Amino acid sequence: MNRKVLTSLLCMCFILLGASAQEYKVVSGDNLYKEHYRNQYHFSARHGWISDPCGFLYYEGKYHCYWWGCAESEDLVHFNEINNRSQINVPKGIGCWTGCVVADANNTAGFGKGTYISCLTHNNDSAKIQTQGLGISNDHGRTFDFYKGNPVLDIGYQDFRDPTVIWHEESQQWLMVVSKTLESKAAFYASKDLKNWTWLSDFGPAGRTYRCFECPDFFKLPVETSETSGTSETSGTQYKWVLVVSVDWDNEQYFVGDFDGKEFHAEGLEPETGLYVDRAPDFYASRTVKDFDGKLNNEVYSIGWMSNWTYCRLLPNSSYGKGFWSIPRRLSLRKTPDGYRLSQQPKEEVKSLRGEQMTFKGKLKTGFTPVKQIASLGNTYEAEVTFDCTKSNTFGMNLCVGDGRKLVVTYDTDSHSLTVDRTQVADFRMEKFERTCHAKVAPIGNKLKLRIFVDKCSVEIFSEDGLNVFSLATFAGDDQTGFEFFALKPSTTYSMKTWPLASIWR
Repeated sequence: MNRKVLTSLLCMCFILLGASAQEYKVVSGDNLYKEHYRNQYHFSARHGWISDPCGFLYYEGKYHCYWWGCAESEDLVHFNEINNRSQINVPKGIGCWTGCVVADANNTAGFGKGTYISCLTHNNDSAKIQTQGLGISNDHGRTFDFYKGNPVLDIGYQDFRDPTVIWHEESQQWLMVVSKTLESKAAFYASKDLKNWTWLSDFGPAGRTYRCFECPDFFKLPVETSETSGTSETSGTQYKWVLVVSVDWDNEQYFVGDFDGKEFHAEGLEPETGLYVDRAPDFYASRTVKDFDGKLNNEVYSIGWMSNWTYCRLLPNSSYGKGFWSIPRRLSLRKTPDGYRLSQQPKEEVKSLRGEQMTFKGKLKTGFTPVKQIASLGNTYEAEVTFDCTKSNTFGMNLCVGDGRKLVVTYDTDSHSLTVDRTQVADFRMEKFERTCHAKVAPIGNKLKLRIFVDKCSVEIFSEDGLNVFSLATFAGDDQTGFEFFALKPSTTYSMKTWPLASIWR
């Protein structure tokens, strides 16, 4: 059996398991959202499996978010879960896989002005084929009726999936980016009416192409300048197109370049070298919010699934633990000596969850320095930590400390290496889960600054002003709430601000 056939079978096996997973133990009443491992400010479904984000859009004054369940939000922080099955009247034997939702403001498809339309992959179990189809909503995006003219795009492939559809203003037509998974290609198609699609070009193979190449997203980002960094765009801002693809079931890569209406031309592209969206193993299949109201001031927000297909089916038997999303991130591009790089910052509204601030500062001593007050926050907090890097040292923090377990974050001032060691944190043993990840993180003004979000079963670490982000599921036990600094040498100064973060669950 050749590698492509084997990879196809494995991809189908893993994704079908995820797409069809519905087993869960229903919890209600006072215990709902208080279950063991349930994150308190990361979105997860009320009951049942949740994986790839689908169809994020801003329309009619609110965010609409899907995993083919449906949730609505005013700020991408607090959510109102509408249902757990938004695709309706789907024929037997057809699976609804990852896709997107658009708002047809100009009635190009003929279903009515402003109609919400889902564009998604339909997996035909018996025919072993994947096609692209539509769902039509008559209730403002809460449910989508299977379009009788499906499929709208069928090229006879078994692994052809996960469309992102955008309105391309320059050519006045719809643009679809969809993965030819086993060829490691992102295919571009165009349509005037969402029903009839014309192939434009393929991008790839490029970057990491070993096993899987799926869930493409395509969007335009502003390039930060000293005047615009961290702010909304202004006229005259430079833009670049960004293509994001999920690879090897456990990571995301991105490519930066230009799009001429037909082809995407990546810059600085070298064989086997893609740029990673996240430096840790639990940020996958992310989707950016498409603004159909035109009221987001050109800001682009992204949310990813915080797991991966290597071990998601083996995690503790709780459906919410197997599926939750990251906190929302605002995206931009930064021009560096090595080229354009993606910058990610927590959405400003996340600060609305903050409680009373605690401040700590001092000098690290050799060995461990516990910060006892952190334990009272119960692994639902945010921390901003700054270390002085003028003196050579190796130092760091242990998070989620307790019962002999911890998550270890280490920085070496000489090599500029930031390492996150997850091998000891979970309150279960699983070889596939026990990983260590690292990245080169340069100090800024001789300071290492980290913004850290700790939740019941996850940690997200933003470093180097968002150029390097680490997103990890942790599954720490309920008694693992301790925090401590450590250092190999004394005298490194530090400061830390922490805030308890309120639960988003009503």
